[in-house]
Amino acid sequence: MTTQKTNAPLAGLVVLDLTHMLSGPYGTMTLSDLGARTIKVEPPGKGEGTRQLLASTPAYSRDGMGAYFLTLNRGKESVALDLKSQEGLQVFYDLVRHADIVFDNFSVGVTQRLCIDHETLSKINPRIITCTVTGFGETGPDNRRPAFDQVVQAMGGGMSITGDGAGLPTRSGIPIGDLGGGIFGAMGVLAAVISRERTGEGQHVDVSMLDVQISLLNYMATMHLMSGDVPQRIGNSHFVHVPYNVYPTQDGYVVVACIGDGFFARFLEMLPLPELQNPEYEKQPARLRDKEKIDAAIGVAFRNKTTAHWLEQLRSHRIPCGPVNNFAQALSDPQVLARDMVKKVRLVGGDEISTTGVPMKFSSTNAQYLTAPPRVGEDSQAVLRELLGYSDAKIGQLAGSGALGVWA
Repeated sequence: MTTQKTNAPLAGLVVLDLTHMLSGPYGTMTLSDLGARTIKVEPPGKGEGTRQLLASTPAYSRDGMGAYFLTLNRGKESVALDLKSQEGLQVFYDLVRHADIVFDNFSVGVTQRLCIDHETLSKINPRIITCTVTGFGETGPDNRRPAFDQVVQAMGGGMSITGDGAGLPTRSGIPIGDLGGGIFGAMGVLAAVISRERTGEGQHVDVSMLDVQISLLNYMATMHLMSGDVPQRIGNSHFVHVPYNVYPTQDGYVVVACIGDGFFARFLEMLPLPELQNPEYEKQPARLRDKEKIDAAIGVAFRNKTTAHWLEQLRSHRIPCGPVNNFAQALSDPQVLARDMVKKVRLVGGDEISTTGVPMKFSSTNAQYLTAPPRVGEDSQAVLRELLGYSDAKIGQLAGSGALGVWA
């Protein structure tokens, strides 16, 4: 069984995790990372479908689990239940009596068909908080349409401003449609937990991945709604600040981000190019007017020396900058390592893998309980004994009927 997380921000909360794929599991991974006891409820046998992703690819799998599952289900427990059987459903209801949160990312209507929707579960436990993350939410004309990450990235407007103006609209390399849904799902249930402290009652949290993408448009959405102007793709440059771009060097790329006139003055001290010696450039409007000219001049200069050279010069003048790291460089960056953002997890079979750490640091509590993901039904017997008080005979009867799966 997973080590209980007594010194953690969310210690004491019990989450029943019905999620699959990416958006839901990332939300419950976040809750687990922060100390919630997260019990993955999955079908007996093969378990949740994400277990199979990359599981047969040696480079990306260990202990029969692929990188998706290894990452998203770290620190969780597994109870294998057949929710389509009456016996399995009754066990789930017993778990709900002892739980705080039920989190899923089923399509609209699935929880009602399985009789595990909020209305049903709140009659069993009025304090229960349920959360469903879907592509389009549980209301509106598109609520029953299927959606994956790139669909909501496209529909949410972000792809229209990403990429080179001469090329195709480009999705974010990080699946922000899925991950955003999971983050807002976790945030939503924690808000509901706080609300429950005041009211004594649970509630349902409905998270739409598309809604999240619209929210992330943020100030740019407000600018459009105020002016009617439709933003266009401008690559890595900025629609206000100059210089603010990616510049090729002799051996890589450097990002320079001069937000405000003060940083540009420092930039001129570092690189007094004749093309930039224009008194009008001391103020942003003139720099924005001549953005292409300024970027071209900087680009020519930067190509003559290495990334390391320019980073040293920029940092010595306290100009916001950074290299464009690949994964190997990012995951070995001294700042990243100093912040415990690469952690080792020992698997049940004895192998050790490295994975990403927890981005929230707390002064008095621990949020680094990263333990091995569970095998299918690994914790079925222990959870039912400990949390529900089931006898060995009852557990054996459930296993014999096929309603409960246990790890052999």
